[in-house]
Amino acid sequence: MNVDVVVIGAGQAGLSASHHLQRRGFVNALDEPDAARTYLTLDANSQPGGAWSHRWDSLTIATLNGIFDLPDFPKPHLQESEPSRTAVPRYFAAYEHAHGIRVLRPVRVREVRRLDDDPAGLLSVESDRGAWHARVVINATGTWNNPVRPAYPGADTFEGRQLHTREYGGYEHFAGQRVAVVGAGISAVQHLEELSRVAETFWYTRRPPQWLDTAFEPETTGRATIAKVVADVEAGRPPGSIVSYTGLGWTSYAVAARDRGVLNARPMFSSIGPRGVWEADGTFTPLDVIVWATGFTADLAHLDALDLRSPAGGVQVHGTQTTRDPRVHLIGFGPSQSTVGANRAGREAVIAVSRYLAAQADATSSRFTPA
Repeated sequence: MNVDVVVIGAGQAGLSASHHLQRRGFVNALDEPDAARTYLTLDANSQPGGAWSHRWDSLTIATLNGIFDLPDFPKPHLQESEPSRTAVPRYFAAYEHAHGIRVLRPVRVREVRRLDDDPAGLLSVESDRGAWHARVVINATGTWNNPVRPAYPGADTFEGRQLHTREYGGYEHFAGQRVAVVGAGISAVQHLEELSRVAETFWYTRRPPQWLDTAFEPETTGRATIAKVVADVEAGRPPGSIVSYTGLGWTSYAVAARDRGVLNARPMFSSIGPRGVWEADGTFTPLDVIVWATGFTADLAHLDALDLRSPAGGVQVHGTQTTRDPRVHLIGFGPSQSTVGANRAGREAVIAVSRYLAAQADATSSRFTPA
């Protein structure tokens, strides 16, 4: 099937893009495949909610940094005690229903490639449920499926459990154990705070965490942070985590951990043994579990065939458009990783896509119009 625009991913960014496509007159190809302007939204998950449906139960609405409203659909009141893995997907499902956004799921996109050498030609979006040919791809796959788990000396010899934040199921599974938490981001502090209620915890970071002296101010700190991230992605450098740009804020769970005396960051251990880790000072610390709260990076492997990466290792973008292929847009990426940023990026991408397709139509028309 040929379609004008394929949106890959139906989290906050993908739903925003789908909504703005509809507002600009694009019709879902599932409903009218022969319409003048069509789009299709694909999602790897079996249900609405994006990555939120995979979060751990103890990550409740009260501990979130905030969920921004989806376009033209204010979220209802959410109980602070409810797990985010049920509350947010319910909101996203209601949004899809209210706005008539049909998402084809579950569909795992394996590869996006060029059909030929024409820079304005079609892209092939190939998946486990077939292939679609698109004039433009809006990629909104986020980071959840690409966890960062550093290779560490001796890790394969450890006889205890090792897991990443992606597999973390909640603190109640670690009662009475000796648990190392590795990482200096928001998830690491969240894990540390709740694990320390039931287990003996040890916190390891590559660099000492940078705590904010003042509250995070969107109008000052937020804008300065976005400017730094934009500078990185426009230069083709891989963007870091938001915390790497801002530092850690004194959230309620950070204060609770501090007050219990567990915010004691150790230098990274030098190696891992069968029953624990060798500290930087040469001493040995016995452990039952290592939790790698080492973050995520953009899930873009399915775009590798397009050769979008710069010599610096990142994907260079201007706005949402990749500089190496104007047919590909990245949203929920770099400066638009936040929920408010994802909303704006969805709208921004659709505006750019509409202009691009209009320009291509004008070029085609002028080519076949007699002088």
